[in-house]
Amino acid sequence: MFQKNISLKDYNTFGIDINAKSFVSVSSLKQLKTIITENKNVFILSGGSNILLTKTITEPVIQLNTKGIEILDNKSENNTVFIKVQAGENWHDFVVWCIENDFGGLENLSLIPGNIGTSPIQNIGAYGRELKDVFFELEALKISTNEIITFNKEVCKFGYRNSFFKNEGKGKYIIVNVTFKLTKDHHKLNIDYGAIQTELENNKIDNPSIKDVSNAVIAIRQSKLPDPKEIGNSGSFFKNPVISKAHFENLKVTYPKIPFYLLPDDLVKIPAGWLIEQCGFKGKRYGDAGVHKNQALVLVNYGNATGEEILDLAKKIQKTVLTKFNIPVEMEVNII
Repeated sequence: MFQKNISLKDYNTFGIDINAKSFVSVSSLKQLKTIITENKNVFILSGGSNILLTKTITEPVIQLNTKGIEILDNKSENNTVFIKVQAGENWHDFVVWCIENDFGGLENLSLIPGNIGTSPIQNIGAYGRELKDVFFELEALKISTNEIITFNKEVCKFGYRNSFFKNEGKGKYIIVNVTFKLTKDHHKLNIDYGAIQTELENNKIDNPSIKDVSNAVIAIRQSKLPDPKEIGNSGSFFKNPVISKAHFENLKVTYPKIPFYLLPDDLVKIPAGWLIEQCGFKGKRYGDAGVHKNQALVLVNYGNATGEEILDLAKKIQKTVLTKFNIPVEMEVNII
């Protein structure tokens, strides 16, 4: 069942050539349970979109390739539809499916790389919308007992690019499916964040549909973010830091055009990409590791960079931003 000494280069969006001592792709929950019965210490690989591999994976690597999208008619009510999606489904393909079926809520999350199973771990988000906003529940396999546990939103403890599964639940559960709560009509659009409104105006769209919003987000992302199929990357490498309003006001004296987003409790979110660009890293290349020319938030592999080389660059960026702005910038990508 397991393959031996398999390169994971084609299984991570950074395109890092790291070996797995043993590897298996599973397509059913039954198959997954059988493997977990015999292997408790495993490495779960989904879309490979939010990881940076820096060393050989000695644990058995399990790629979740389970498929299926199910409308839960017994749960649907009024303007709401509940949809259960298996962990191995591609995230953007699911977003497209929802839009084609006129189910609203995911349009701002278009073109995010990765699979369904890892989306709650990161509480993925973009353009004013987070996964938690459309999340209903998920089912996860508890590795120690091989039983299926249901998690609601409260138990998942969603935060900014964070969840229960990145903290106390890390390495203890395997998410096998996620159920989303979406709208069937009268969709509530979120078009005030970032450049969505500008993109819609440029296309002379006054009364946008969810497809229009999705197309706008796709156009914006494609103009800023490189396609992992063309150049290795994991999308946003760093989280946008949150600082105190007092710290922000001090920075504004020196940098009057600093971009920001006001948050509750006298907190301010600063775009990490802007901070990195101000430090001179945008477009810089160090061997085959580099910072993307259009978006400083994205680290890239130009071909043969190692995970260690990209990690060294990330640490250099963190140190420089901290020295210049006194702002710690946290990595969003999981370092393996």
